[in-house]
Amino acid sequence: MNVNELSLDDLLKFMVDQKASDLHIKPMRPPLVRINGQLMPLKTEALSPEVAERLLNGIINDQQRERLDRELSIDFGYSVGGLSRFRASVFQQRGTRCAVFRRVPFDFPTLDDWGLPPVITEFASLNQGLVLITGPTGSGKSSTLASLGRTIATTRRCHIVTIEDPIEFLLSDDKASVTQREVGCDTPSFGMALRNVLRQDPDVIIVGEMRDADTMQTVMTAAETGHLVFSTLHTNSAAQSIDRLIDSFPEGNHRQIRQQLAHVLQAVVSLRLVPRSDGEGLVAAVEILRHTPRTAKLIEQGNLETLDEEIEKSVSYHKMQSMNQSLVALVVNGVIDHDTALATSTKPGDLDLILRRFLYAAEHENYEEGDEMAEPVSDFSKVLELQEIKKAYEEIQERHSMELAERDAEISRLKEQLSREIDVPQSDGGELAEENQRLGKQLGLMKQEYGAKIDRLNARVRELSGASGNVTAPAEPADRKGFFRR
Repeated sequence: MNVNELSLDDLLKFMVDQKASDLHIKPMRPPLVRINGQLMPLKTEALSPEVAERLLNGIINDQQRERLDRELSIDFGYSVGGLSRFRASVFQQRGTRCAVFRRVPFDFPTLDDWGLPPVITEFASLNQGLVLITGPTGSGKSSTLASLGRTIATTRRCHIVTIEDPIEFLLSDDKASVTQREVGCDTPSFGMALRNVLRQDPDVIIVGEMRDADTMQTVMTAAETGHLVFSTLHTNSAAQSIDRLIDSFPEGNHRQIRQQLAHVLQAVVSLRLVPRSDGEGLVAAVEILRHTPRTAKLIEQGNLETLDEEIEKSVSYHKMQSMNQSLVALVVNGVIDHDTALATSTKPGDLDLILRRFLYAAEHENYEEGDEMAEPVSDFSKVLELQEIKKAYEEIQERHSMELAERDAEISRLKEQLSREIDVPQSDGGELAEENQRLGKQLGLMKQEYGAKIDRLNARVRELSGASGNVTAPAEPADRKGFFRR
């Protein structure tokens, strides 16, 4: 591959064909692509500064070039017809022009396609408040935000306004009317766009990123005045996100900001992409915080240390979960391995204790490897549901075994009684035959009665298993599969 003969579009097409997420253009190195989280160089000669600048000049207009010369970096969206859309960041490095292109598909995944916990879909039906999507760079924040926007656009008759730098995923009008504004092209800044948006009759406002205290304050005010607002932060957890928001303001305003957040914050979704154990790409681990009277009180009091504990205790009822609990679900489902989970966690010691308990139970109860559990694999509440179903199943099996033992004992007793009646000499053969016939009918009726009881027990097992949507009670031991089946 002779890079001197290629255009930037050729490199972007190669990037898409290789299913890479990013393309790096840097002088004195071959182009690099990121595949499954790993940055790999192409098998070409190194780019000269002149070639790198030629590649980039082909896609930059005069206005962008003037801004690049003035600010030494620009971000913008770039599309290749019939291929994909890309988020471009062109910047100066050691006096030369460099760039990074992030692939943004025209047809992006839905929330179900991502395999995210179903509770996240509920945030699209909120009427007001603030929902934050957080995580490090490349963790899927923009994709999740776009998926929520598309869910709203296809289900609600409302006006959605997005403010992005640059526009990444393109949202089409459906039931909702969608207005997308790009910083630097459609508006001078996030702050200016947010101040204007309240006069544009919005129902839902999507802010690409909250970068400063002015933007954060305007976002919280919009959420406080009856709008549903979505935005992102580069943080690793719910508690860290709240801490970042509060610390962005002067110390004298912290109490006011805590009170405002306790009122408007509806949810925080923290994402982290983790390598799959089968080598087939990445999977999202998800932490979820939801607004409850208890979490609102902790935020208002500034008691963020207790917030993690409250999240972990609210899995079953409120469908919250910590990052460690999501990693446990991924390990239990066989999607990621133990070491990867520990390397991803910000609290590996706590995670190791939880994993030891689950893996010890699996080892000593002789669970067999079976089919993968149903999506979403990162939802810890599904693990708890399966534990409850397993417990109920074992109780039914125990009662079933007792019924069978009682039936067998009764049949043995009747057989012995019948045998004794046959062995006793009788003067009247007709009377003996009549007694034998009576006992035979009684034995048949008992067999029917206990057979009906067994059928009802089996039906109850199927009913309990079907309620989870994930586990089916096996008819024979050879068919039993899955982490919670023995």
